[in-house]
Amino acid sequence: MDTQRTIPFERVSDAIERDLAGTDVAVVAEALEPLSTSQVVQLLERLDPRRMALAYRLLPKQRAVAVFERLDAAVQGDLVGALQDEDVAAVFGQMEPDDRAVLLDELPASVASRLMQGLPRGERELTAVVLGYPERSIGRRMSPEVVSLQADSTASQAMERIRTRLVDAETVYTLPVVDQGRCLVGIADLRDLMAADDQAPISELMAEPLSVTATESAEGAARLCADMRLLALPVVDAESRLVGILTVDDALAILEEADSEDQARISGSEPLRRPYLATPVRSIVRSRVVWLLVLAIGATLTVQVLEVFEDTLAQMVVLSVFVPLLIGTGGNTGNQAATTVTRALALGDVRPRDVLRVALREVRVGITLGVLLGVLGFLVASAFYGMQIGAVIGLTLLNICTLAATLGGVMPLIGRLLKVDPAVFANPFITTIVDATGLIIYFLIARAVLGL
Repeated sequence: MDTQRTIPFERVSDAIERDLAGTDVAVVAEALEPLSTSQVVQLLERLDPRRMALAYRLLPKQRAVAVFERLDAAVQGDLVGALQDEDVAAVFGQMEPDDRAVLLDELPASVASRLMQGLPRGERELTAVVLGYPERSIGRRMSPEVVSLQADSTASQAMERIRTRLVDAETVYTLPVVDQGRCLVGIADLRDLMAADDQAPISELMAEPLSVTATESAEGAARLCADMRLLALPVVDAESRLVGILTVDDALAILEEADSEDQARISGSEPLRRPYLATPVRSIVRSRVVWLLVLAIGATLTVQVLEVFEDTLAQMVVLSVFVPLLIGTGGNTGNQAATTVTRALALGDVRPRDVLRVALREVRVGITLGVLLGVLGFLVASAFYGMQIGAVIGLTLLNICTLAATLGGVMPLIGRLLKVDPAVFANPFITTIVDATGLIIYFLIARAVLGL
């Protein structure tokens, strides 16, 4: 149809939502037909579970499976709850084992058990293999449906094996090579196999393998796959036996989830795990309220500091004018450092053992920023309140920036050492700590310079 080319997707989406509200299913089915899979996914994620299920049932079977696999796991769980059992069983049976494992984590135990029992024995066993690994391990996100080649086979034998496994294989572009004990010994590329002589031995065509252990972190394995620009990464057990493969699309999905989680925690909330419009209000509140309570309790430190230096403020009221400026500058400086180091940790640029190097680097950065901002603060404050106040503001900015940058750089590394998400140690806690310590520094400098 030409409708999709001439009418913007936003208008089509709005029209479908209106028609669903009136349960005009014939019009909705016609409007869904020209939309791409990505557009259908985007549309469904904007709907409540009842209307989502209604629109989903109007999709042709094969397209429905493709759309379901593209939905976030939490949205899949909502959709499963709204669909009829036969609809769910049909889609569940078409999913890849690793995708099933992610979905099962979102479902009540009774529903998950019923879906597993409805699978053919072979598919149930493959899914059980994935479910047997820890939740955040790469074993839980790998595909066990991997085409492996024997090191003592030939190129023609390998191509024949690939042809027989094309239907159920996760990928055939990167092919692990194993020995008789199924231990990983190499990696072969489909392009090289197609260009090789039929009798060429696989042992001469394969390259040194790069792999990860199934119990390793999913995010770490995904990062390795992305950094090395690999189409697929073999997954092995503790004895180097091949157990599965991580494809680049799954690796990118893992990294996207990890990035969303870090961004949420850096900003002082928990990740929603589903699109915003598909998230119930109570879930949004729950994701934010805990951190707000933590920050509110932490802010009492600032109040306590102000009470301790109440006499100092009473003698020089003008000092209170600069409190928001100073604690805001310190918090922002610490947050910048923490965000930078948290990202560097995620990318593997720094490790916990680099804590001293990071601290020394951030001290230099903090001093430099402190000098620049301190000189500016000194000039502005001196112009309005005199040289002494200017000196207090300038020296305080120098010290606060140095302290905040150092704390911001070090705390994510400490979090990693303590096996806590580094993002949790970032902005919320750093802002609270720097606010309190920054005020202490401010009033101590004021007392020393002004002789209070």
